[in-house]
Amino acid sequence: QVQLAESGGGSVQAGGSLMLSCAASGSGYRVYDMSWYRQAAGKERELVATIEYSGTITYADSVKGRFTNSKDNAKDALYLQMHSLMPEDAGVYYCYELTRQGPWLTQVKNVWGPGTQVTVSS
Repeated sequence: QVQLAESGGGSVQAGGSLMLSCAASGSGYRVYDMSWYRQAAGKERELVATIEYSGTITYADSVKGRFTNSKDNAKDALYLQMHSLMPEDAGVYYCYELTRQGPWLTQVKNVWGPGTQVTVSS
């Protein structure tokens, strides 16, 4: 019914910036909460930022003041503007959307993108 695809990852030097985008495609769905997660090699996947259905935006303490989370409701798209990147920010970044799908929007689905790699060199 719906699938996600991240883009904008790449390799930057410490202090650089990247803009990540998450695009949704499909039909018969409604998006509620939208989040960015990341996972470094050997570490657990961690929540980076969330935009709730209400519009409330939250950030992990480690990225506050450096990352900006935003969305485009018309496109069901999610964005993450990252500034002052540090080596600790490296990893695969995943887009997540909590959705309801199906003809009657009764199927709750946790939808994940395939991820985009972010590499930060010091």
